[in-house]
Amino acid sequence: MDQDVGYKVETLVLAPSAPEKVVTFLICQNTLLRTGVSHILEGTRFVVTEGTLAGAEVPGLILLCDSLLPENATDTIKQLKEHYSGARLAALSDNLDPLTVRDLFNAGLDGLCQTGMSQPALVKALELVMLGEMFLPISVSLAMLDQSMSPQRQSMAAANDPTALSIKFSEREAQILRHLITGASNKLIARDLGLAEATVKVHIKAILRKAKAANRTQAAMWATQHLGFQTRYQSSELAS
Repeated sequence: MDQDVGYKVETLVLAPSAPEKVVTFLICQNTLLRTGVSHILEGTRFVVTEGTLAGAEVPGLILLCDSLLPENATDTIKQLKEHYSGARLAALSDNLDPLTVRDLFNAGLDGLCQTGMSQPALVKALELVMLGEMFLPISVSLAMLDQSMSPQRQSMAAANDPTALSIKFSEREAQILRHLITGASNKLIARDLGLAEATVKVHIKAILRKAKAANRTQAAMWATQHLGFQTRYQSSELAS
């Protein structure tokens, strides 16, 4: 006789573990500011400790709340990192230039939060810092990216800008460039512009130097490619 055997499967429901508290020390000379930041962090896992840093529990997070002055902030950060190597270090500050921000992070800063952040955003940023990530507001990141453009990249960007390129040449050089595109000789250019041939030669040398061209043909090709002189010149001839 077959016998049904039933198995009772018990599902264990694991209660989520309470987030581990983070002993947080605030460095705030301004009492009002300290009170405000403490109130913002109240009820989160960032438990603000009272007293001096020397007499407090070993901090998991040190939060600099005062303005970061370049002349002393880097030294402060280095000293804190040296004495509390296990702690993460974040700062609340605004209006820092990209170079100062770079120096602060090189000194050991782990996160930079702006004073205008909402309470949820600030807590999330600090959570990322505690996870080992570096936090930086997007506006500061973009400013640092813009400033990090090397002169070579800036010149490359300018090389693709016809307006910027045309500024390289004087009005007379631009006139001669247009004639070079048509294959005009120095004599013809001199006659059309009312110049001496020697003057035309001087201008052409300057054009070759600015266009980094070896000869007048290369200069004409360069102007056609970068400035669109050929199209504009031919259109003016057709219109006349």
